[in-house]
Amino acid sequence: MNLDAIFKPKSVALIGASPEPNKIGHALLRGLLKSFPGKIYPINPKYKELMTLDCYKNISDVPGKVDLAVVAVPAPIVPDIMQDCGKKGVKGSIIISGGFKEVGNVELENKLKKVANRYKIAVIGPNCLGVLDNYSGVDTIFNPSYKMHRPRKGGISFMTQSGAVGAVVMDWAGYRGFGVSKFVSYGNALNIDEVDLLEYFEKDSTTKVICSYMEGTRRGKELIRVAKRVSKHKPIIAIKSGRTEHGAKAIASHTGSLAGSIKVWDSAFKQSGVIKAKRVDSMFDYARLFAEQPLPRGDRVAIVTNGGGFGVMATDAVIYYGLRMAELDKKMLTKMKKKMPTYTVFRNPFDLVGDADAERYRHALEGVMNDENVDSVICILLMQTADLGSEVVEVISEINDKYDHKPLVICSTGGEYAQLHKRLLEEMGIPTYDTLADAARSLAALTHYEEFLNAPVSIPHELKK
Repeated sequence: MNLDAIFKPKSVALIGASPEPNKIGHALLRGLLKSFPGKIYPINPKYKELMTLDCYKNISDVPGKVDLAVVAVPAPIVPDIMQDCGKKGVKGSIIISGGFKEVGNVELENKLKKVANRYKIAVIGPNCLGVLDNYSGVDTIFNPSYKMHRPRKGGISFMTQSGAVGAVVMDWAGYRGFGVSKFVSYGNALNIDEVDLLEYFEKDSTTKVICSYMEGTRRGKELIRVAKRVSKHKPIIAIKSGRTEHGAKAIASHTGSLAGSIKVWDSAFKQSGVIKAKRVDSMFDYARLFAEQPLPRGDRVAIVTNGGGFGVMATDAVIYYGLRMAELDKKMLTKMKKKMPTYTVFRNPFDLVGDADAERYRHALEGVMNDENVDSVICILLMQTADLGSEVVEVISEINDKYDHKPLVICSTGGEYAQLHKRLLEEMGIPTYDTLADAARSLAALTHYEEFLNAPVSIPHELKK
């Protein structure tokens, strides 16, 4: 089945469109009108017009071709709706409606699946939050944008079995300024599941990193085979829930999936090169670094800081996560001594001390980025100091653009002033972390993935906390 009908449609029919603000069909129509540039056809037999658009009784009444049907009507009538969609020639559908196998109504879901498969309609759902594609403008997430942020365009594609998890993740990613290509909440996975989505993301030019929240799978062997192939050229970062007995039982009542043994899942991830994360924030810590920065050529790290204590803690974090401290080139340090005060600490960590300004950072970062002994850089910005101002953001952006062969990770922690500059850096595509542990752990994940690509026997693993 061609998933372009879901992610890149030229026309969308919304079945269950509504003028009532408290209805899902209303939120969906508003979202599409705001973001989707193609044809939009509201379907509801009660109305002739909705939000200035002609409204149709049935999808068969639509005068033009329909690529994607978004369905938000009561579960019992969904199979008949899909029958009409099939006759219309619809090739993709997002079924928001719940009330199928997740509540024990297996017979109704099987009936729906037969109809969808008969007409070869690719279905996301049922029982799902929807789809967001930042490049085509498809937005079928029914949570309003004033309650749930929409992330900016970027290279991370995220698929999830849980709509609730997906909503929080997208809201959080949008608030933090992270870049997302596609979001898919696939719910009960009628005939499109995580394997199909992996294969689609594999070929998608806007997807650089694939993130996944998984509860269970019906196609374990295929998942391993496809993930192993995809992970060779696109990193896959996954959270597997249901790690406890009680959690596994909760999954069955959530999406009707079988959780499976966590030991089997862990083994499958290792075999296929999937990077495992336990928390959503860890997953996105890794993903934004993978999406925005190049792979390192080794595990030697240089630290640039304007606070000695933070340099010491960063050193501990680098070693703790299995990386090495780089031995800085002596010729480079000699050059730096001509450009900086004598009280600067010319070693690794490269401590620019408390009166460092943006230009001192420029010189230091130029030095370590050009140093052949350095594979990656952690730059600590303590924005609380008197001499460091907003101009450092532009300096780091210029360094990041100029030296695109070596990963640069920023750590900036503190209150409102620090958070403002952290967000500015994130919006420029520069991964910026609140804690040194997050920065070092994410850099370690990137380094382990590089090792995996060059030596298949080395499998990326979940990093210790």
